[in-house]
Amino acid sequence: MRVAIIAPAWFAVPPTRYGGIEWVVSILADGLVDHGHEVTLFAAGDSQTKARLVTSYDDPPSMRIGLSMPDLHHALTCFANADQFDLINDHSGPLAAALGGASAAPVCHTVHGPLTGEPGDVYSLIDRVSPSVGLISISDHQRTPLPDINWLATCHNAIAMDAYPFHEANDGYLLFLGRMSPDKGAHNAVRVAAEMGLPMILAGKMHDVAEREHFQANVEPFLSDDIRYVGEVSHDEKVRLLQRARATVFPIQWPEPFGLVMVESMACGTPVVATRFGAVPEVIEQGRSGVIVDEFAGLAAGVEQALSLDPAECRASAVERFSPRRMIEDYEAAYLQLVAGQM
Repeated sequence: MRVAIIAPAWFAVPPTRYGGIEWVVSILADGLVDHGHEVTLFAAGDSQTKARLVTSYDDPPSMRIGLSMPDLHHALTCFANADQFDLINDHSGPLAAALGGASAAPVCHTVHGPLTGEPGDVYSLIDRVSPSVGLISISDHQRTPLPDINWLATCHNAIAMDAYPFHEANDGYLLFLGRMSPDKGAHNAVRVAAEMGLPMILAGKMHDVAEREHFQANVEPFLSDDIRYVGEVSHDEKVRLLQRARATVFPIQWPEPFGLVMVESMACGTPVVATRFGAVPEVIEQGRSGVIVDEFAGLAAGVEQALSLDPAECRASAVERFSPRRMIEDYEAAYLQLVAGQM
């Protein structure tokens, strides 16, 4: 099958630091090549891929992120050559999904963000304007606000397991990985660590004003020699932190559509303690790869329970449920369904 994949224009595939979508796209493109498909990847010029690489930008326009022109340019570069492909799978955002209705090849679009508020309104309009575009969700929960639009399949994300080696021993600290924004819950993570008298390392992005203000008001007062913020880290640094942690605390307070950090932690053998929001119940196997709590008040008890879980079982759960092979096969099934429906 001749497949075109459109990645976001902003970062290389795979990314060097930030870029969860780019990691998924990298695994998908390379995996489809390994399965014998003829794959063209539309991505930034410094990307590394087994697929044929086509770019509209030699250097990723990451400093222009949030503007529509790079997204538009990137998508049109693909759609202008749509007759070369059996299907197109877009991962770049709603603009390309809306354009997909005019494509000469069948188009499916993977929705990577939440569908509440304005994004939900946008996807409702896309469903009306481009009803032929099949939508792929990354979790069943992601569909909740818009259950009746043109869903094609659910394809849970995957990670490259060899990039997250299993490590059974730990250094006794709790770990928080994520943006320093209220919905990610770093303020609840540090409270639990302080309450339990356990060391904690926090790592993640803190770029915009709202993140800095939240951090200064609600996280920084808890920092000490035992509770430390180390900033944004590279992939290798992130893996080392995950491998050596006793548990990863994921106290989100928003309906996150997936949450790759949970899978990355489990793959390293580190259980996850998370609040029951969004796709958390689809990712964590309760009592095997982590502990899900219904309220923030239960986080400490959840951490206590997680500390007794078997690291090898955490790893096994991640491999069984979030391996590249499983994701590739899910996408292949969705592609066949899309093409069959438009023949």
